[in-house]
Amino acid sequence: MPSAGIAGTDPDGSLASWTSRSYAKALHSGHGDLSLRDANGWHLPLDVARWCARADACDLALLRRCAGPVLDIGCGAGRLVEALARRGHRALGIDLCPSAVNSTMGRGGAALCRSVFASLPNEGHWGTALLLDGNIGIGGDPQRLLERIRALVHDQGFLLVETSAAEVDGRHRVRLHDGRRALCATFPWATVGCTALTRYGQAAGWTAVDRWSTAGGRHFAALRPAR
Repeated sequence: MPSAGIAGTDPDGSLASWTSRSYAKALHSGHGDLSLRDANGWHLPLDVARWCARADACDLALLRRCAGPVLDIGCGAGRLVEALARRGHRALGIDLCPSAVNSTMGRGGAALCRSVFASLPNEGHWGTALLLDGNIGIGGDPQRLLERIRALVHDQGFLLVETSAAEVDGRHRVRLHDGRRALCATFPWATVGCTALTRYGQAAGWTAVDRWSTAGGRHFAALRPAR
């Protein structure tokens, strides 16, 4: 989930959540009772323990699809950037949370404290972009996010997205919570299933080329730039 300097890179107002002490503490410790919640009772638990662990078999199978330099959007504690670097990929993680960036670099990966909507290195030349662990929700506007990523990836590149298990297309005003305690003001978030992702992708210049799910209940799609 969520620069040097961070100013000007927080278009959706979510910076306070991903730079909160509770989120940083959870990343440092590898566990925490964190979730995104809206005023209507919807909530999304954040799987901090998995994010902070080493890449698992599901992650590694997905990373085998990566080609060229890889941009991990919302890299969190850096497990994917670490795994890519170990396999000889040139990979960069970006995240709004300084603790996430420090964790990624501590694992031997490269990372920047930056929003996906800010200026980034090598725009238009990334071979693969990753949008995993619910990060399709960033900004609360999937089409805008996918349009931005289309400008980052080259014409023969890939976008690998983790979608919701259900065929949802939701918009929420959420807060990051530690247990039941809200940590910040509201910010926009989206939940997107595979059908909605395909529709938004087409409008943003992508073509869905594959979709799959795992025995552990995770769901993914691969998109290529439309020709």
